Amino acid sequence: MSALTLVVSIGIAVSAFCWIASLLTKDTSWVDRIWSIAPVCYVWVFAAHAGLADARLTVMAVLVTLWGARLTFNFARKGGYSGTEDYRWAVLRGRMRPAAFQAFNLFFIVIFQNLLLVLITLPALTTLEHPRPFGVLDAIVAILFLLFLAGETIADQQQWNFHRRKAERAAKGEAPEAQFLTGGLFRVSRHPNFFFEQAQWWMIAVFGILALGGIPWTVIGAFLLSLLFIGSTFFTESITRSKHPEYAEYQARVSPIIPWFPRVRA
Repeated sequence: MSALTLVVSIGIAVSAFCWIASLLTKDTSWVDRIWSIAPVCYVWVFAAHAGLADARLTVMAVLVTLWGARLTFNFARKGGYSGTEDYRWAVLRGRMRPAAFQAFNLFFIVIFQNLLLVLITLPALTTLEHPRPFGVLDAIVAILFLLFLAGETIADQQQWNFHRRKAERAAKGEAPEAQFLTGGLFRVSRHPNFFFEQAQWWMIAVFGILALGGIPWTVIGAFLLSLLFIGSTFFTESITRSKHPEYAEYQARVSPIIPWFPRVRA
C-alpha cells in the first residue's frame, strides 16, 4: 500500500468515526478533538515510508508532532476532551433548520475539515516523491516554524491567563476588567494565534517547495487552511460583536490576523 493510499484510508476511517460519533452524541466537535492528532499520524506515515532516512521528511514529522502536542495540550486544558462542544456550532445550529445543519455537519464539519487535515500534510508526499539533501534553506524554514510555534504558544497562554482572571472575578461577583483581550500580542492582531497557526503550515508547504524546486500542487492545503481561518474569523467576530458592541472599536484599531501596528483613532 502506498503512503498516500494509507493516509487517505486513515482519513476516511477518521471521518466516518467523527460523523457517527456526532450523531450518537449530538456533539459536532469530534473533528476538533482529532484536529491536532490526525495530521501528526499522516506526516509520520510519509516519513515511515521513506524509512526515516529522508532528513527533510523526518524534520517535518518532528515539527508537526511539536505542533500537535502543543495544540492538544491547549485544547485539553480548555475542556475540549471532556465533552464540551465548540460554542460556534451551537450558535450555528440555532440559526439553521435541523436537516440543513446535519447536511452542514456531514459535508463541512466532517468531510471538508477531515479532507483539509489530509491536504495540509501532503507537502510530505511531495518531499517523499522528490528526495533532496537537507540544506540551509530547510534549516531556516525549520527555525521559522519553531518561532511561529512559540508565537502561538504565547498567544494562547495570554488568552488563557485573561479568561482565568475573568472567571476568577466572576466567581467573586466582580465585573471583569474587560470582556475580551486587547493586550499582549492581541494588541497587534485580533487573532495572533490564527496567524501563527497558518504560518506553521505554510512552512510545511515551503518544505515541499524546497523538495520539488518549484511550487507543487500540494500547497493547496495551506491555501485552503488560510481560507478556512478567514471565514472562521468573520463568523467568530460576528458572535463577539453581537455580545459586545464595543468590539467594533477594537476591530477598527487592530489588524484582524496579520500582526501590524494598531491604528490610532482620532
